[in-house]
Amino acid sequence: MTDTIISSASREVIIGFERPFTIIGERINPTGRKLLAAEMQAGDFSRVEADALAQVAAGAHVLDVNAGIPMADEPALLARAVRLVQSLTDTPLSIDSSVVDALEAGLEAYEGKALLNSVTGEEERLERVLPLVKKHGAAVVAICNDDSGISTDIDTRFKVAEKIVHRAADHGIPACDVVVDPLVMPVGAMAGAPRRALTLIRRLREELKVNTTCGASNVSFGLPNRGGLNSTFISMAIGAGLTSAITNPLVKELMQAVRGADVMLNKDPQCMNWIQAYREAAAGDRSGGRRRRRSKKT
Repeated sequence: MTDTIISSASREVIIGFERPFTIIGERINPTGRKLLAAEMQAGDFSRVEADALAQVAAGAHVLDVNAGIPMADEPALLARAVRLVQSLTDTPLSIDSSVVDALEAGLEAYEGKALLNSVTGEEERLERVLPLVKKHGAAVVAICNDDSGISTDIDTRFKVAEKIVHRAADHGIPACDVVVDPLVMPVGAMAGAPRRALTLIRRLREELKVNTTCGASNVSFGLPNRGGLNSTFISMAIGAGLTSAITNPLVKELMQAVRGADVMLNKDPQCMNWIQAYREAAAGDRSGGRRRRRSKKT
């Protein structure tokens, strides 16, 4: 059994084959969010605060923190965001950037064992990011692309993942601290992409024996009713062996799909997480109905 442990200063989350599915909240990311980007660049982090608290309340187990804003001082912004979010919640963080200096600044600001997002199979990236992972005792997301780009061939992607795991071992980083992202491409643009991703997820679990994650909402890009597609895909991916996802916990249908998958795969003992999430809501609906009936009689 493979377990990936990440933690804040006072709380631990375990991503694992036999563990409940781990939701990594994606909302603290200015990419595609012009208002958030403008606010963060201006030093206004009120929306970051609100997003952090809302995602935790909705059930996120980990929060992804990204400060990728063009022409901004990303290392400083990311470090500030990491400190702020850690002052609000003990939820562990995923420190997310394509800029290595920003990753380093985020790690320096972080208290605990972070999930670093991310490293690829590109030689320069491997040689810069893996020493940071080792130095700070972090876990790392490994993305299945390399210097040749993103391949549509799952054998090629598997070899990239294998390469990253082996190179991590060369730096003293165990395979349990490498969480592989198989890369989920939009089904609207590449009809077979989700099916290939599911096949690769199974191989990563069975052959490489690593935990996995993905940007689950990528699958529905450009299509209507994205929440419906995302929920369908994530249920199927969990069945294939996916152990975590970077996604939006504020989407109720998606969280229901995740919790339901945990129940069906016996990862929610006595269905306690499901009951806790939905019994109070059901009780509220019933009491609301009784109030309406009483009001009609008076």
